[in-house]
Amino acid sequence: MASGFFAVLDDIAALMDDVAVTSKIATQKTAGILGDDLAVNAEKATGFLSSRELPVLWAITKGSFLNKLIILPIVFLLNWLYAPAINYVLILGGLYLSYEGMEKIIEFLFHRNKKGHEAEAEIEEAEDKSPEETEKAKVKSAITTDFILSIEIVIIALGTVLEESHPFITQILVTSLVAFIATVGVYGIVALIVRMDDAGFKLIKKSNDKGFFGKLGHVLVKALPIVIKALGVIGTIALIMVAGGIFAHRIDYFHHLLPTWPKVLKEMTFGIAGGLIAVAVFTAGKWAYSLVAKK
Repeated sequence: MASGFFAVLDDIAALMDDVAVTSKIATQKTAGILGDDLAVNAEKATGFLSSRELPVLWAITKGSFLNKLIILPIVFLLNWLYAPAINYVLILGGLYLSYEGMEKIIEFLFHRNKKGHEAEAEIEEAEDKSPEETEKAKVKSAITTDFILSIEIVIIALGTVLEESHPFITQILVTSLVAFIATVGVYGIVALIVRMDDAGFKLIKKSNDKGFFGKLGHVLVKALPIVIKALGVIGTIALIMVAGGIFAHRIDYFHHLLPTWPKVLKEMTFGIAGGLIAVAVFTAGKWAYSLVAKK
């Protein structure tokens, strides 16, 4: 009896060890998307009164948890009913990620003036709304973006487990753990980022704007917009790299293409190419739709 009990404990320990190792690999593979998620939500959670930043972030965090609770069962069911569908969803997700990354680069290079006018229009529109309406709109936008990125995080995590041919229980535990870490980790870091300027102001006030702590306070205040912009750049590059990695590993033709190229260069090339194609197709689709709508 005792030997059977210890055998069960040994099995559980082996399972937990397997989950820990696989979760680490899956988290590394989803790091690119987490970087973009971090950049997006740091931007969404700023621009409010200091007293509203954390409540807004908490509302987005709850929405993110709800997104994961919706996505996880659907992905597990889809994998159980038709496992190859996961590969197709991953590739479609890769196209979306590469599209989003390249669209940001194209906008920065060629449409900065247009984007500036759009930002001014958004500010004017926001001025016509109450603070509560503006807050709700930004929270809704952040949760919608999180939903799309969460799909990718969950599927990439599950794809990592499937590559290692782990049993079903390990698939569920690893994917769920990575999804949980993604939410807690991303929004925990975002909370620290959005409070940087407040921490800086407090240091300035307490030190009477003198000495080391006064200078540190000024650094924190000035660093917030720089950190958010840097995260945006890093997140964009990460999106393209993640997408390129999906194409390289999930499409057999691309997997064997350019065998002598370094992995990073190969994945970046596939990501950029996929993004350019996706942007071209989407732009052509919008143009065709506008022609039909005019008629």
